[in-house]
Amino acid sequence: MNDRVATRRHDGGRITRQDLERQFQHLQDDVTEITETKKTSITLLAVAGVAAGLFVAYLLGRRGGRRRRGVIEIRR
Repeated sequence: MNDRVATRRHDGGRITRQDLERQFQHLQDDVTEITETKKTSITLLAVAGVAAGLFVAYLLGRRGGRRRRGVIEIRR
């Protein structure tokens, strides 16, 4: 890239406010499109992560309950 700030368009004219707004709008549209396509996969990964966390917590809770379970002996 050139380290000088661009002050002219390719056709020789000056960069106008409309040129900048058009380019920023184009950039924002691209970012919005990318996030919309990735939103589903991110949501699925988050749900899978929460489910895995709950499953691990369940297994650890069962293990802890088994370790603390005492043997009760009843005599007559």
